[in-house]
Amino acid sequence: MRAEQWDVLKRCAAGEDFAVPPVALIIDSPWLPGYLGISTLDYLTVPEVWLHANVTVAREFPDVIFVPGFWVEMGMAAEPSAFGCRLTFHHDRVPDVHALTAEIQDVCRLAPPNPRRDGLLPVILNYYQLLRPRIADAGHVVRIMAARGPLVLATHLLGVTEFLLALKTAPDQVHQLLRTTTTLVRTWLEAQAEVLPDVGGVLLLDDIVGFLSLADYREFAHPYLADVFGAFPELLKLFHNDTNNPVAFGCYAELGIRVLNFTHQQPLDRVRDLVGGEICLMGNVPPLEVLARGTPDEVQAHVAACRRAHPAAHGWLLSAGGGTSPGTPGANIRALAAARSV
Repeated sequence: MRAEQWDVLKRCAAGEDFAVPPVALIIDSPWLPGYLGISTLDYLTVPEVWLHANVTVAREFPDVIFVPGFWVEMGMAAEPSAFGCRLTFHHDRVPDVHALTAEIQDVCRLAPPNPRRDGLLPVILNYYQLLRPRIADAGHVVRIMAARGPLVLATHLLGVTEFLLALKTAPDQVHQLLRTTTTLVRTWLEAQAEVLPDVGGVLLLDDIVGFLSLADYREFAHPYLADVFGAFPELLKLFHNDTNNPVAFGCYAELGIRVLNFTHQQPLDRVRDLVGGEICLMGNVPPLEVLARGTPDEVQAHVAACRRAHPAAHGWLLSAGGGTSPGTPGANIRALAAARSV
């Protein structure tokens, strides 16, 4: 991300007024290789391909703040790989992650891996170390580090259905597992901070948080999210959860979250009421139905609807209600950026 983009993001998160809302999008390997017509496997494993791809889209869309920006990620595979999950790679999509077991009593006994040594994590750290000078030569700095959250990581080790069942049938063992996944997420971010000295923000992505009732969120999610975010008191905190369940939205400010990317299925005005005035909302154009599959005119119409729903000149980043979906065309991203000032 360019220095001026980081400045805009911080100011927006701090509640500063903008005549037109800044535009930001979460982009990663599900979208970027396909958009450029390159192999996903090449993008994930060849540093030159990864660097060229990220520089290319940053230059093609100069009015869009890409979050986290120059993100070395492997779909959902990075953190689970440190625990030994089997991965299946493909040329045309992100890797499949195979759960370790369907038994909570087995997976809860796992020890936290070392992110500097285990799985794909040291490879990713090496990418950052090797390519950071060349990212700077292209006019960008990695300002935001990112990790999948402790709950979604637990489901990749155990399985989503098995994890949710265990919440009710084996809560003590689920807590034991979540303590382990939280330790990995926190130490993984700490390891990234060591090789990315210019980091000023932390993005956590955890959709499983949205699968819980408020009571279950308070017991099984909030303390572990607080553990991760609390380890970085000076950093700007961003959170992605685009599951259509807003029951915990009112709790996010307690975590110090300042930017929230949520589902397009929840209207901006309602989410503003639920989260309060401290959090900058990042949304809320439908990422698949409109931004990926719609026309530029449909994108502009949805942007206009979003502006009516959030007339305030502060606290809003115009974005997709979720990450950038595979197949999203450049014309629609340009329409999104242009429509903000119409």
